[in-house]
Amino acid sequence: MNILRGGTKVSEENQETKKLTLLQVFGSVISSFLGVQKNANRERDFKRGRARDFIIVGIVLTVLFILSVWGVVQLVMHFAIPS
Repeated sequence: MNILRGGTKVSEENQETKKLTLLQVFGSVISSFLGVQKNANRERDFKRGRARDFIIVGIVLTVLFILSVWGVVQLVMHFAIPS
């Protein structure tokens, strides 16, 4: 079966071998953080994704999450403790 994409036909085989975009990897990692992801996306990730990409994005998002929590705690403590 061929899929029309951008005016050209792309076979499903070519689409399955195409690597995931950075946006797709970010979306999958964020979905995994929240614990919600479609089965089709999970299967796509295992077929077309590279473990290295998911590990790097996961580490980056984890560091950003930790820094965000730390920043909120610092802000709350600044206003909670009188100077």
